[in-house]
This record gives sequence, structure tokens and C-alpha cells, in this order.
Amino acid sequence: TTTCFSTMTDDMATDLEEEPADVLLDASDLDSEETGEVADETPARYLSEQRIIELRLAHRRHETDTGSPEYQVAGMTERISHLTMHLKEHPKDFSTRRGLVALVNKRRRLLNYLYSEDEQAYVDIVGALGIRHKVPGAIPSKEDKYGRFPQQKASKGKSKMKK
Repeated sequence: TTTCFSTMTDDMATDLEEEPADVLLDASDLDSEETGEVADETPARYLSEQRIIELRLAHRRHETDTGSPEYQVAGMTERISHLTMHLKEHPKDFSTRRGLVALVNKRRRLLNYLYSEDEQAYVDIVGALGIRHKVPGAIPSKEDKYGRFPQQKASKGKSKMKK
């Protein structure tokens, strides 16, 4: 019976040795906690606000300027880029998309006004911020609008034959 007892204790000893394998953390997980590595992710909205402040300071006309078109366009441009990045991550966010379109249209109207008042300031702000904006102008003629496309062939319809 002693041999039977010794094999039973050997079996229990092997069971006890296997038990620590049922662990939730690895040694590598503990190492990263000991070094104090924390993923310090700064929120995108905070970074965007800091960039808005920098751009507004760079494009204001005087020390207390808050309403000039350059100041407003600089802030709107950063907000537009922030919302664009948000929509790339959340493509189904339609209320943000609607706000983005409204903001782009508001910036376009401000740029149109700035162009009519001071063309050089318009050129400077568009160049500095990298904005794609068409200069408001006269209505293009048919030749200006379609001149780059090849002309259509003359049709052989009945209306042409009667003349």
C-alpha cells in the first residue's frame, strides 16, 4: 500500500505544478507596469483647439482682433480639418457632416467678402492656410466653360435636313 500512496502523492504533485499555468497576466505585462509606461494620448479635440489658437494669433490684424475675416477663416480652417478627420473615423455621423458643410459654406462666403475688399489679404490667407477656393468672378461664357472639351459631331437628324 505504500507504493500506491507514493504514486498518488506524485500524481498530486504534478497536478499542483500544472496549476500556475492558469494565470491571467504574463511576465511581459508586469514589466510594462513596473517601468511606468503609460499611453498618454492627448485628445484630438485639445490638439485642434491649440492649433486654432496658434492660427488665430498668426492671422489677426491687431492685438484685440476677434472679428476680421482673416481671424475667422483661420479658426474655421482648423475646425474643418478636425471635422474632416472625425468623419474619416465615423463615416455615418451625418449631423457632423451637416455641420461641416455649413462651416465650409460660411468660410467660402467670408473668403468671397475678403476677396472683394482686399485681394492681397485674400491671396495671403489662402496661400498660408492651403485653402482650395475659386475666386468669385463673372459668369463664364460658354466658350470659357466648355472650350476645353472637343466639339460634338453634327447630328444628321430630321431637324437639320428641313433647313
